[in-house]
Amino acid sequence: MERDLVEYIAKSLVDDPAGVSVNEVDTDEATVIELRVSQDDIGKVIGKRGRIAKAIRTLLSAAATRGGKDVRLSILD
Repeated sequence: MERDLVEYIAKSLVDDPAGVSVNEVDTDEATVIELRVSQDDIGKVIGKRGRIAKAIRTLLSAAATRGGKDVRLSILD
């Protein structure tokens, strides 16, 4: 569910939705959601001073809390 949430938000923000790739990696400590977007759209996902990335992480944390999981977002270039 968290993977779908991140994908939906990212595709809504960028100019090239086809360039959005979301991968879910399970580790011992947490589930890591890896988000990749095209180079031209990286600024739109991070935002000024990281505000958009922080907002996405807040929404992700709220969604994960309902499931009792620890989920982290990693934005990769």
